[in-house]
Amino acid sequence: MTAVLADPDEAVADIPDGATVLIGGFGPAGQPIELIDALRRHGAGDLTVVNNNAGNGDTGLAALLATGNVRKIICSFPRQTDSWVFDGLYRSGKIELELVPQGNLAERMRAAGAGIGAFFCPTGVGTPLAEGKEQRTIDGRDYVLEYPIKGDFALIKAHRGDGVGNLVYRKTARNFGPVMAAAATTTVAQVAEVVPAGGLDPEAVVTPGIYVDRLVTA
Repeated sequence: MTAVLADPDEAVADIPDGATVLIGGFGPAGQPIELIDALRRHGAGDLTVVNNNAGNGDTGLAALLATGNVRKIICSFPRQTDSWVFDGLYRSGKIELELVPQGNLAERMRAAGAGIGAFFCPTGVGTPLAEGKEQRTIDGRDYVLEYPIKGDFALIKAHRGDGVGNLVYRKTARNFGPVMAAAATTTVAQVAEVVPAGGLDPEAVVTPGIYVDRLVTA
């Protein structure tokens, strides 16, 4: 059963040092800021964070990076005009970066949720991103072997959830939420509203409640 909580701090209180945390969001869109802030207050360290970006401005994910509790970030777009927190940490050697093309990032998490051991992908062939990886030619095209990205925890944002954890999203705020929910051992979803079980149109449910362990309104 999905636990419905009222406090973001309670929802992330058991995230340990060294955890891999998948955090939803495409830039600010769909970023679970209240859960990120709770994780920052919780103080777990040596974290590996997976996100499309590496933080914007000084809030949300950027604020979490600024605490120094993130050892490594796996993302597609680490540098933007407002990514000065990450930029400063990376240039001073205080954070590790694994750069992953955006499609590969989504597919590696989807593979984790689907139980796929690995897959071959053409993206990155002939670039530094393919160095050290197994390569194979299939039907005359070169491919690189990619492995799933699994999370100990996923922190995602949805629009509404019901009492058994089913989720619906609002437009582009969906982004990585569904694949992250399936790829993590424990998924925490921040929603604007929790409705009774049966209160969501089943045809509109994107993430089934079986993938969601905790709901928190924020």
